[in-house]
Amino acid sequence: MLGIAMSDLTTHETASGSPADHRRVERAILFLAREFRSQPSLERAAAEVGLSPHHFQRLFTRWAGVSPKRFVQYLTAEHAKSLLRSSASVLETAFGAGLSGPGRLHDLVVAVEAMTPGELKRGGEGLEVRFGFQPSPFGECLVAVTVRGVCALSFVGGGGRAAASSELARQWPRAARREDPEAAAAVVRAAFGPPGSGPGLRLLVAGTNLQIKVWSALLRVPAGSAVSYGDLARAAGHQGAARAVGAALARNPLAVLIPCHRVLLGTGAFGEYRWGADRKRALLAWESARAV
Repeated sequence: MLGIAMSDLTTHETASGSPADHRRVERAILFLAREFRSQPSLERAAAEVGLSPHHFQRLFTRWAGVSPKRFVQYLTAEHAKSLLRSSASVLETAFGAGLSGPGRLHDLVVAVEAMTPGELKRGGEGLEVRFGFQPSPFGECLVAVTVRGVCALSFVGGGGRAAASSELARQWPRAARREDPEAAAAVVRAAFGPPGSGPGLRLLVAGTNLQIKVWSALLRVPAGSAVSYGDLARAAGHQGAARAVGAALARNPLAVLIPCHRVLLGTGAFGEYRWGADRKRALLAWESARAV
């Protein structure tokens, strides 16, 4: 399982600042991800979030590290194809280092621990799961932590908080659950803050042997890079099991922290994403901008 030492978490602001800024950036990036084909102007994007072009440009650039116009270029299919081409040698090196032990996620050290079969069967009995809802630049998140690590990070979907809470209860049916917004906020700061500013995270995951191999392999894919389903299957030791890899990605309980958004079709097409295609496109663009 992956665990998190909450005492190691330090308070710091994300690049986008206040919750109001989070909401504006969220609206802006999802708007750009939907409308990138029309090359929306700065004025049109600024109007979408209720800011003047000048203030919108400053806010967005502070958060993304690039202008809105440059960000739109990262959202295209051509950029996705170039990611696959340019990532080949990087991925060979990363995967050659092995799949066990700590990986790196945009300068955030992450360690993974898997639940034992007995623990899986007990459904979290004896564990306390602390959870909370927090804003992020990509939408509201539900975050859950235990003394052994972060056990859930998901984007709240169309079913709202009630559906997200029900899913958490399904995943941990016998755990004691209580709200802890501060613990959730600390994880969001670490996941979405500036590179190098967050502490190490431990993650607690529950899955089959194949799923855990796939999730561990994903932690070797550097930010600003992408990998195909086939390459990921080979890295996980299951060459030819691209479909099984896709199923493992669909069960990933930790958005962003286990970066399933970095997996593309071999053609460079973005493919499916558990939390929405527009969000996947925006996450890849954001990481590409920060990796420059």
